[in-house]
Formats: sequence, structure tokens, C-alpha cells
Amino acid sequence: MELRPYQWEVIMPALEGKNIIIWLPTGAGKTRAAAYVAKRHLETVDRAKVVVLVNRVHLVTQHCEEFSRMLGGCWTIATLSGDMGLRPGFGHLARKNDLLICTAELLQMALTSSEEDEHVELNDFSLLVVDECHHTHKGTVYNVILSRYLEHKLRRTRPLPQVLGLTASPGTGRATKLDGAIEHILQLCANLDTWRIMSPQNHRPQLQEHCHQPCKQYDLCQRRSQDPFGDMLKKLMDQIHDRLEMPNLSRDFGTQMYEQQVVELSQNAAEAGLQQRRVFALHLRRYNDALLIHDTVRAVDALAVLRDFYDRECTTKTQILQAERWLLALFADNKNELDLLATQGPENPKLEMLEQILQEQFRNPGSPRGVIFTCTRQSTQSLLLWLQQQPGLQTVDIRAQLLIGAGKSSQTIHMTQKDQQEVIRKFRDGTLNLLVATSVAEEGLDIPQCNVVVRYGLLTNEISMVQARGRARAAQSVYSFVATHGSRELRREQTNEALEILMEQAVAAVQGMDQAEYQAKIRDLQQAAVVRRAAQAAQQESQRQQFRADLVRLLCINCMVAVGHGNDLQKVEGTHHVNVNPSFSQEGPRPRQRLGK
Repeated sequence: MELRPYQWEVIMPALEGKNIIIWLPTGAGKTRAAAYVAKRHLETVDRAKVVVLVNRVHLVTQHCEEFSRMLGGCWTIATLSGDMGLRPGFGHLARKNDLLICTAELLQMALTSSEEDEHVELNDFSLLVVDECHHTHKGTVYNVILSRYLEHKLRRTRPLPQVLGLTASPGTGRATKLDGAIEHILQLCANLDTWRIMSPQNHRPQLQEHCHQPCKQYDLCQRRSQDPFGDMLKKLMDQIHDRLEMPNLSRDFGTQMYEQQVVELSQNAAEAGLQQRRVFALHLRRYNDALLIHDTVRAVDALAVLRDFYDRECTTKTQILQAERWLLALFADNKNELDLLATQGPENPKLEMLEQILQEQFRNPGSPRGVIFTCTRQSTQSLLLWLQQQPGLQTVDIRAQLLIGAGKSSQTIHMTQKDQQEVIRKFRDGTLNLLVATSVAEEGLDIPQCNVVVRYGLLTNEISMVQARGRARAAQSVYSFVATHGSRELRREQTNEALEILMEQAVAAVQGMDQAEYQAKIRDLQQAAVVRRAAQAAQQESQRQQFRADLVRLLCINCMVAVGHGNDLQKVEGTHHVNVNPSFSQEGPRPRQRLGK
């Protein structure tokens, strides 16, 4: 497989054994370039061993296909991800294969495992490829792994693996000025121990010729002229606020800022043992969730989520507080009116705009294929239901399915790795032609035929914008941003465009630095990071030693009854805290009262 001139240009230092970050646009062939570096590394380095880290489960299979094509069966490849069930140990697979492709979490677990079959050391590998390496910051698993690398480096431990980072969007780290953005890029380079961040200089015209940027359009609509359902929800929230008696609490209902406020209120109340306040905050969050869903999709979808919450509260609560009794009665007294308003209220203007876009794009000849990005799993489910029910779309050839994350939650749906791979396969071969997705599909999803991307009312950063836009790979693609005139989402998208330019300026400034000055800054940032992590670790250890685990009581968050002790908890697979006391379920509080629906 031959590389393009701009790919040769960016990988040359890596072929010499230097640590670099490859910065190329989505669709420019970063993975192929990395696969070639891995191939040359296996050919030329004695006892070479390569590990490729990805941050999404579904990318394991996709990268395996690209690396297998490049390696041509000359070297053994193994893949690992968290949804595989029973499997050989990580260490066993590392010893038996030349190249591993895995999620970063699995490598981190193997690095800390005490089991011989599972354990590996970082220097068991000679090349570490970090896909979507812009995630190497703060407490992410990428940065935890690379922090271990830096500690080895500063202790002069040898050998160390070569590091190859890949990204289309280094970002600005929330900086809005050039100096701050440069500092962010330098910190990213320090975290990955980067000799240089590489992008085409001599072959930029060929890059621009190969990479097709989609045509961006702002599809804006007006707010609902009347919103009786939303007004009713806010009226009920006002009543809860009045009952809560906290006049300084913001009433900016239906916003993410308000959600953060009530989540914090709920956590603080739980820690202080203020049960009534915690319950009020929990229910306010559910009403706010309903407002956010109402703004995104339909009132009937919002009401269905709210009704489901109250149905669960009625059927699962074993002890009822006075505040809960009042809240349950409040919803019960108003649910019929909410139902009437939800079914008879005006349409969501954003949905009307989305319908126009889909009719225009999917009535065109040429087998269109697209992705709609939305903010939550719940909104993906609601949008898919709308697509299936909307009369104006029944004559359009739309074959849609969800693509969401694999993480489990009691409140939301999820997909297994097998489910994700099956949906992606069907989208790739044309069985499906539209995905309704969360951010899980933003990074790495490589479908060359995809020519329609819709970002539906999203409030995200410049990295998400660049990544989502990059899913439109086909020539003459369309990238639509759907939002309301004057909305926060619109202002944020416009800000993201400015931040993308700032990001490019910051990378260029770092690339133009004197090499001695650059290396000195990288060294200072690395030493400061190691000192900072040591201080954090000491603080965490001090907190752990503050109380003996067997003297810490675990209280039920609903009734504040003691149900166990701290030493009942064990950390499983380095991630999950599990109560291992076999009598735990019998020690819980006895049911006192159950409410009917």
C-alpha cells in the first residue's frame, strides 16, 4: 500500500525513531500512515512489539482492518476490548503477538495487574501508537498511561517505547487567546514526549486536493411562538422551588447550567444528611431533563421520560419521605393536563427544519448516507422514534438506526460492542443509510460514502465540531448545523469556528519554535507534571489513611440506614467498586411501605 507524498512527509521523523504527533485532517489517512510506521518498526527494530491504543471500542475492529492490510499477514495481530467476555490474559497475548490493538483502559489494567497472565510493563513494547491523542490530558486514561512513561523517562529507565500520536484536532484547551492555546499544545506535546508535531508543509496542496471539506450550512429556525407544555413544566418547577425555600437558587430552567446546579445541590444534601432537600433536587433534575428533551424533540417524548421516572418511584420506593409524597402527588395531579398539552401543542421548529433537510438530502439520487449527532442517548432514541413515525418521511428512503455508547446506566439504554459493530457494518455496506448517534460516533468512524452530517442542537467544543464534520468523507458532502436563532448552541458553534483557527495558529507557532527552546519548555512541563502528580497521590493517600475502612459505615442514600462498611467494598479490574459482602442484600432496610401507581 503506497503512501501519498504528504503522508511520507509527516512520518519521516517517526521512521527515524523519534516521538511525534501526526496532525492531519479527518480522512487524510492518519491510520494508514501509522500502520506504515508500525510495519517499518517491526521490520527494523530487534524484538519489536507494537501496541495501538484507541479510545472507542468500535475502533478496535476498524483499526485492525487497516493495520492488517498494511502488514499483509507477515506479523501476528491481536485485538482486545472490554466487551469480549472470557479471553486470554493481556500479558499472554502481548507475548504471543507482534502487534496489539486495544482500548486504553485494558492496557492500564494490565499495567497495574498482579496476575502473571495479565500483567505487562510499558517497556515490553517498543512502539506505542496513541489514536485521537488529543485526549492525553489531565486524568484521562491516556494520560495515566503516558504519566507512567514520563516517570520512567525522568528516572532514566531504559528502554522506553517510541510514541506516535495521531489527531485531527489538538484543540485549544479552553483557551481563547493565542498564548493560552500555545501553552495547551505544548502541554499536549509534553504529555506525549513529542519531538515535534508534524503536519504537511511541502505537500499541503496535495493534502487539500485529497481531503474534501463538506459544505457547511446553518439551518436555523425560530423558537416556538407558544409553548404551553414547557410553561406547565416550569410552573411545576416553580412550585417545587417555593417548597424548597432556597431563594438564592437559580430558576434558569431547561439549561445545562441549571442541571449542574441541582446535581451539586443533591450531592451536598446527601453528604449533609438532608434527605428532603436531596429529594427535591432529584425531582427538579428530572423536570429539567424533560425540558431539555422537549427542546430537542417532542413534548410527548419529554412526558414519556417524566412519566417513566414517576412510575419507577411509585413501584420501587420502600420508604416514602414527606417530600416524596408531596412530589408524587404534584405530578399525579397534573399529569392529565400535561398529557393534553403534549399531544395538542405546536411542533418543534427544529424538528421541522430537520425534516426539510432529510427530505432534500435523501430524495436525491446517488444513495445518500448520513449521521445525525445529538447530545444524549435519550434524544437519539426519541429522534429515531420520530423518524419512524413522522408522516412526511414515510415516503423517503431512510433506513435508520442508533449508534450510542456501550457504558451501562440504570437510566439509559446502551449498546454492546457487538451491537455497535453490527450497526457500523450495515451502515458501511448500505443496509442502513442514516445513523442517529451520540458523540461515540464523532471520532474515527471511517465511512467513505458518508455525505450528510447533521449536528442537531449541540452545545460542544471545537474538537467535537471538527471530529463530527470529519465524518462527511464523500465529495460534495453537506454539514448542517441545526439550531434556534440566537441560541447558546448557535453562539457556541460560531465560537468553535474561531477556536479552530486559533488552534491552527497555536500549532504553527509551536512548530516554528527554536528546537532548543521547545525542548526546554517540554522538559519543564514534564517535570512540573510529575511533581504535581506526586502531590496529588500523597493527598489521596492521606485521605485514604484518615479513616479505617472497617469503621466507615455505608448509608442508603434513600433512607440513611446503615447497610454496610467500607471494608465490604473491593475494587474489581481496577475500575469497579463492588460490595463483596454476601449478606449485603439481606442487611438492607426492610420494606415499610409501597405505593401503588
